[in-house]
Amino acid sequence: MTLDRHRIDGVAPITAKILPAEVFDERLSQAGYTKAGSAPAQGNRLKVWWVHAEYARVEAIYSPDGATAITAYHVAV
Repeated sequence: MTLDRHRIDGVAPITAKILPAEVFDERLSQAGYTKAGSAPAQGNRLKVWWVHAEYARVEAIYSPDGATAITAYHVAV
C-alpha cells in the first residue's frame, strides 16, 4: 500500500496509500496513459500495465477484486 511512495510521470503526486481503482485509473487516463494488459500478481493480486507515448511504462498492482489500486511505479522497457 504504497501509492504515495512513487512518482508517476505526468500525474500529480498521489498522497494516499491506496485509491479506489476508478479514481486511480481516471488519473492515469487523464495523463494520457492507456491500459496495455494485465496478469495475476503475487498474493492473489492483479497486475496492470499502463503505457504512454512519452513516459516509461507503469506497472500497477490492484487488490484481488481489482477495486483498489495498491501501488504503481515505472518499469524499464
